[in-house]
Amino acid sequence: MNSTCIEEQHDLDHYLFPAVYIFVIIVSIPANIGSLCVSFLQAKKENELGIYLFSLSLSDLLYALTLPLWIDYTWNKDNWTFSPALCKGSAFFMYMNFYSSTAFLTCIAIDRYLAVVYPLKFSFLRSRRCAFMVSLFIWILETIFNAVILWEDETAVEYCDATKSNFTLCYDKYPLEKWQIRFNFARTCVGYMIPLVIIMACNQKVYKAVQQNQATEDSEKKRIIKLLVTITLTFILCFTPFHVMLLIRSVLEHDVNLDERMFDHNKPGKQSYKIYRITVALTSLNCVADPILYCFVTETGRSDMWNVFRVFTKKLNKSKRQGKSILSMSTKDTVELDILE
Repeated sequence: MNSTCIEEQHDLDHYLFPAVYIFVIIVSIPANIGSLCVSFLQAKKENELGIYLFSLSLSDLLYALTLPLWIDYTWNKDNWTFSPALCKGSAFFMYMNFYSSTAFLTCIAIDRYLAVVYPLKFSFLRSRRCAFMVSLFIWILETIFNAVILWEDETAVEYCDATKSNFTLCYDKYPLEKWQIRFNFARTCVGYMIPLVIIMACNQKVYKAVQQNQATEDSEKKRIIKLLVTITLTFILCFTPFHVMLLIRSVLEHDVNLDERMFDHNKPGKQSYKIYRITVALTSLNCVADPILYCFVTETGRSDMWNVFRVFTKKLNKSKRQGKSILSMSTKDTVELDILE
């Protein structure tokens, strides 16, 4: 068996991935749980946007919960120590998040575009029923589309000359398999390029509508425009590097013989593989940006979050009072029992 490993190949992954993923876990899990609560309240208020936000937060949360497995994988220098089934599941939720997120972000952009540019039209598209049906369709479609990951063998045992030992790769093998290359071209076009064009077009129309609205104060216009620019740039920064490198890898590795697995420093495919791995880590930052930009930046989102916090605090205090009351009754009963005795 040929070696696909050199020691320096894993040095960057060994430190970069755990650092980024730990940050994402610490911030995104509580943020997305809070976002789920906020979006649920918004959906209850007949706000169709809340349904898209709920789905987006759920997708981000599911991916964030798999990150400890990827931390272990990269900390062990790309050696998968868990079962092949967990490898498949982790890869499935990772790619499920990438493309369900872009789909739900597209839905949110279209919804905001219709609300601002055509506030009195297309009311049927801005109903909770429509939002629920669209969200359900996206979940089903993405599940079917990414199910191929669950059927294929995603682990491969390789030999490392540097450590004189075997290691187990999970999903991101070098070179890519033929089915992965075809899959990459399809999802880059459908899952990234089309959503990017739609989001940029919708945000540009909203930007024009806000600029031309005489009733909106200049300070409010600046705030809205700043938010639109931030949302667009965040989408581009989180997803563009990954998909660019995904396409580059797919082109460079298209004709690589699977039996010739030796990493060569001079091969472009080897260098692109290193950069590609970095972009995978950066894509996870989307799980942090989504709840902040879509739930906690707006005044309504902050208000709903504060309401959730107050309800939770009130229930917690009520539970403590009930506990004290029970303790008090228990003490009283004990005293009465002593008197009777």
